[in-house]
Amino acid sequence: MRALQPNVQGHVERDGVKIGYEVFGDGSPTILLFPSWSIVHSRRWKALVPFLARKYRVITYDGPGNGRSDRPTDAAAYSTKAIADDAVLVLDATSTDSVVGVGLSKGAAFLLELGAAHPERLIGAVFVAPAVGLGDPQPDRPSYSFDDELDTDEGWAKFNAPYWRRNWPRFAAFFMSQLASEPHSTKQIEDCVGWALETTPEAMIASTLAPFLETGATELAARITCPSLVIHGTDDHIIDVSAGKKLAGLLGCELALFEDSGHVPDARDPVRFNLLLRDFVERIRPPAKAQATTWTRARSRKPRALYLSSPIGLGHALRDVAIASQLRELHPGLEVDWLAEHPVTTVLSARGERVHPASSWLVSESAHIEGESAEHDLHCFQAFRTMDEILVANFHVLHDVLEERDYDLVVGDEAWDADFFWHENPELKRTAFAWLTDFVGWLPMPAGGEREAFLTADYNAEMIEQVERYPRIRDRAIFVGNPDDVVPHDFGPGLPSIREWTEGHYDFSGYVTGFDPTPLADRAALREELGYLPDESVCIVTVGGSGVGSALLRRVIAAFPLAQSLVPGLRMVVVAGPRIDPQSLPSHPGLEVRAYVDQLYRHLAACDLAVVQGGLTTCMELTALRRPFLYFPLRNHFEQNYHVRHRLERYGAGRCMDYGDTDAETLAAAIAKEIGNDVDYRPVETDGAARAAARIASLL
Repeated sequence: MRALQPNVQGHVERDGVKIGYEVFGDGSPTILLFPSWSIVHSRRWKALVPFLARKYRVITYDGPGNGRSDRPTDAAAYSTKAIADDAVLVLDATSTDSVVGVGLSKGAAFLLELGAAHPERLIGAVFVAPAVGLGDPQPDRPSYSFDDELDTDEGWAKFNAPYWRRNWPRFAAFFMSQLASEPHSTKQIEDCVGWALETTPEAMIASTLAPFLETGATELAARITCPSLVIHGTDDHIIDVSAGKKLAGLLGCELALFEDSGHVPDARDPVRFNLLLRDFVERIRPPAKAQATTWTRARSRKPRALYLSSPIGLGHALRDVAIASQLRELHPGLEVDWLAEHPVTTVLSARGERVHPASSWLVSESAHIEGESAEHDLHCFQAFRTMDEILVANFHVLHDVLEERDYDLVVGDEAWDADFFWHENPELKRTAFAWLTDFVGWLPMPAGGEREAFLTADYNAEMIEQVERYPRIRDRAIFVGNPDDVVPHDFGPGLPSIREWTEGHYDFSGYVTGFDPTPLADRAALREELGYLPDESVCIVTVGGSGVGSALLRRVIAAFPLAQSLVPGLRMVVVAGPRIDPQSLPSHPGLEVRAYVDQLYRHLAACDLAVVQGGLTTCMELTALRRPFLYFPLRNHFEQNYHVRHRLERYGAGRCMDYGDTDAETLAAAIAKEIGNDVDYRPVETDGAARAAARIASLL
């Protein structure tokens, strides 16, 4: 899922070649993001666009050869002057007088051409890793013929037209590994390889042979009249950093060096890049003066906390509200604002919590997860990887909120964006940060093979390195559970044991159910209050707060008539939740389908059996309430299949079932066997919220 959809899409045409463009946002000024080499297209700017478009108007266009543009094989179509002329056509088509231009790699050459020929169209220019013919040769990059057949294909010998025609995918993989040379850049490399496979070898050969800066970079730079900025990574394996230094000298402008960064600093260090670009734009066009605020001495004002609750389903919302309530007990007068998305806001609104208005800027992580799911199948790890641009966009919302108002504390319950980007940019963290999670360690699923085993280990290694390098980022790290709830696995080959490492880096709160089970002990009174009759067997079916569980709901509904014939007096209540339309589900006589039910745990306490997905929250609620349940972990969902299942087995709770092996008859028989059974689960602690709050409260 894209973090932001364009307001406008269109095409311009130059000499019979169609060029695709997109427009985002409606602020001022306009920022024009130039194409780079045609081996990628404008989606490569994905980490910038959502942030910039909240403040400015943003235009991107695809160079010929990729994306939404044509793929000509005439080298003239790819000249730097022609692609700069495309920019003029796009600006005219979008009624844009002037822009701040941003060009990376070969895009810097297009930007030079535009600024020299049309200085009135540029109010600012940002040149990133400029491929403009100024850099020193790379010392470890031998020179090979581009046109001739070579007797080797090792390393840079792959930069060769005959090789491209033979094996373009292998060249793309090699080149992109040089492009994003920083450790743990697997996602950036995969993205770039995917975009490279959308063009053709013949188009790329033409682009390589195209006329390039016929006037020369030195002369063109002398004609740039607008404020400029040059950005370059010091570990660029494509264009030596000397190119950035020389261009900055020619322009007489600031040079921003990204230490140990490669050729695409906007992709590998997006937060730092975005803020640097924002600051440059604000120097050119200062924002409207902010309204004056009244300063209050810290000792006399109420303490403030900003709470971030994971929006993927409803699993975290109830426990986070309970922890926030305990924090208020320990710090009377504590003001808590929530930066949260739907469906978490459903729970917060029902409890009178204050949702920060900037929450409307957040990109929906739940919608992304739903978009990545199939029939009872969610490749959780891969879904997280493809959420990268959303995490960048949402971190910027958090950063803006914290720049606008002082908070004494940020609590992040699996707020992956905050944790990752504060570790990547420790200078941006200006307040105490408490991190909560109920699992530690990405684990590969068997279907992912060796590649997924490598990727999960790489993600784990990066997290370990971050925490060890900057232990001050997590002022408190709390595992919502107990040491034995941590899986007995390693993070990967050569990496520590997950349990041992977690015990050394986390406090343990015990589980947090988010409710007091004492008033629910009288089940007869509770059933009467909720409208359940004494002589009926009540089965509650629920799949949590996301839209991923609709397939399981349909399968249980299909089994209902058979189950009804096996269980006299069976009453089945299907809870669709806040993101599944009850009208979209089938119906049967006697079957009840409800939308979102607040305080669903009360119904779970009253039921005789529950059928649920494999999510931790609902399963642990049922464990704490000592009710029998069937649970179906989503296929390829490593957390449900490993972390949650390990914890439930430790508690001796629930019956795990495989969705693929369960038809209507099997499910009906399982319902009949388990409904109303007495259980003997390990007790779940009731003071988890208080224990977590006590550890967090000391930060205030």
